[in-house]
Amino acid sequence: MSTEPPVPETSVLAVASHVVSGNVGNKIAVFVLQSMGCEVSALNTVQFSNHTGYRQWKGTRVSAQEITDLWDGLKQSYLDDIDMMLSGYVPGAEAVTAVGEIGKELRHKSEEAGKPGNFFWVLDPVMGDNGRLYVAETVVPAYKSLLQYADVILPNQFEAELLSGVKITDRDSLEHAIRVLHQEFGVPHVVITSVSIPLFSSPSAATPQTPRTMSVVGSSMTSGRQPRVFKISFPVFEAYFSGTGDMFAALMVVRMREAVANHDKLSNGVGVGEGKGAKLGERRSWLSDDAVDALDLPLARAAEKVLASMHEVLECTCASMNAGLKAAIERKGGDVDEKTLHLLKSRAAELKLARNLGCLRDPTIEYRAEKM
Repeated sequence: MSTEPPVPETSVLAVASHVVSGNVGNKIAVFVLQSMGCEVSALNTVQFSNHTGYRQWKGTRVSAQEITDLWDGLKQSYLDDIDMMLSGYVPGAEAVTAVGEIGKELRHKSEEAGKPGNFFWVLDPVMGDNGRLYVAETVVPAYKSLLQYADVILPNQFEAELLSGVKITDRDSLEHAIRVLHQEFGVPHVVITSVSIPLFSSPSAATPQTPRTMSVVGSSMTSGRQPRVFKISFPVFEAYFSGTGDMFAALMVVRMREAVANHDKLSNGVGVGEGKGAKLGERRSWLSDDAVDALDLPLARAAEKVLASMHEVLECTCASMNAGLKAAIERKGGDVDEKTLHLLKSRAAELKLARNLGCLRDPTIEYRAEKM
């Protein structure tokens, strides 16, 4: 395994939740990003004892003013040289707007300096899943107002429906939702992180011979805002984990930066057509020339590596989960009530990151991007 970081020196502002115990939000993002060679400034939007999947927790949420004050504190000490921003869970519409102001300020700063590629915003619009909102309804329009400033967004299927206004029921409606996000909102890169509908003739339901599958579907728009869509299908682990979206987002920060840097090394910065002579990493949103096929996009290369790491980490977590749960139950005397059992299961299902650095840094790619 190489000891060299996969990315050039990169300063990341990570805006997300924090828990004292467990792995979600910035607890994951900071670990993943630092492990991959990034310098991280962590702006925590909540301070909880544990994640909400336990169904009980203590702690507080930060206000929009506190977010602004923390950012102002960084600026007054000249700590605002940020290459990439990752935004995850933000509590409430006003706080989402405050985070958006930071993103817009950093975008303006890079463009004013004549270096539009010097800032890249990875926005994970955390709002809900499986048809259920777990934020206030006012958060949805707040996120919609920020889409034009983000470089890549990482909604799950439900969040993609909320943002695009398109109910995703089949491949055509999925592509329509992506087209809306590109054309109406101007989002350069879209990755829908958990598409459960079948995209080919083969069923997504599990059988005794084959596990259930899901897909990640991504697209980088052309200069005319046309989609270039790819999909990556992968087997689903039949267990519930918290923090998988946070891990996906943090890994996407690193792998997108890596894919663009590798492209520029191989091409020596020579583009074609409209971008001729400009390094990809110097362009706003790191958008590839129109001639680049969907399967050759840096976004596709990045997503393949992200999913490879995700699969290996979840595999390791599953391998230790049952034994960990059994041991925890035995420590409680072997006979626990339903509430205690849920708490012990939640603890056993925490993502196993610290002892699986190889999964993050050097995963084996099994699942490749395919044309839709």
